[in-house]
Amino acid sequence: MDKKRTKKYLNLLFLILVFALTFWSVFHGENLKEVMHHLKTARPMYVFFSVLCVIFFIIGESVIIYYLMRTLGNRPRFTHCCLYSFVGFFYSCITPSASGGQPMQVVYMRKDKIPVAVSTVVLAIVTITYKLVLVLIGATVLLFRPAPVMVYLESVEPIMYLGLFLNVICIGLLLLLVFHPHAVRVLAQRCLFLINKIHPLPHLKKQEERLDRITGQYHGTADYYRNHKHVIVRVFLITLLQRCLLFLVTWFTYRAFDLSLETLPVILTLQAMISVASDMLPLPGGMGISENLFLSIFLPVFGESLILPGMMISRGISYYTQLLISAVMTVAASFIIKECKREENPTK
Repeated sequence: MDKKRTKKYLNLLFLILVFALTFWSVFHGENLKEVMHHLKTARPMYVFFSVLCVIFFIIGESVIIYYLMRTLGNRPRFTHCCLYSFVGFFYSCITPSASGGQPMQVVYMRKDKIPVAVSTVVLAIVTITYKLVLVLIGATVLLFRPAPVMVYLESVEPIMYLGLFLNVICIGLLLLLVFHPHAVRVLAQRCLFLINKIHPLPHLKKQEERLDRITGQYHGTADYYRNHKHVIVRVFLITLLQRCLLFLVTWFTYRAFDLSLETLPVILTLQAMISVASDMLPLPGGMGISENLFLSIFLPVFGESLILPGMMISRGISYYTQLLISAVMTVAASFIIKECKREENPTK
């Protein structure tokens, strides 16, 4: 219990440290009075549209979870699927590489009497599709190199390639885990053996059991992919739309300042490439790198006087507002799902 508590405190400390460094790197040497003046000129209607995009972005995952659950013979409440999504995005926002979201979703689904075998299949498909959309966008841009987009990306191309590479590796490992779990188990066991030989592990047996448990959970996912190809196509299309909703936040921010020189597809693609670059980096919500990439890429788009206010609104809504809304709904989920469980089991 002490180790878990220590880990939580260390994660919180890391989150605060990253936030402080991000704040310093963005605002160091800036005229905050002038920035606030420009922020006040943003049109509230477009800011409101941006917040709606974030809410519908989160609910978009709820639609996917609800749809996949029904194809597996489960009929959860749609409102609970929304709560699972808020929980997932909250923990993804505060953990490096969004690693904490899905384990917590599994926990809440288990409270709702959804078998781990079902939740693991659903969340594996959600994750793979979510990453795949980014990879396809990133690979298309970097392969075909459209001039209207690449003119803004030339200075940051290396980090775009790094982000794409990390996402490809992530999807590759997930697909290997889904379709060849035995190979993953053998490879991981050999790695554990080598690590234990170099530096003896105090709980080797527990690590091996945990490995078997993780690889075993993905047993049914491969069969689902083979037998539900039409479902996977639909999930991909919904995920593509879902991703675009989040990218639209930057477009509405752009329009909030009455700017119109650049086109909607270019703005969306540039924001998508920032996500490609930052999605798999070991930073909570891509904090720090996302802000600085925005300032670098969108400087010619927003102009020198509006680039910092533009970043504050766009990033403030797409990440920090998302974090706040998800945090509130995660607290609500703790009470709602527990209350429903009590109603179903009044004697407990």
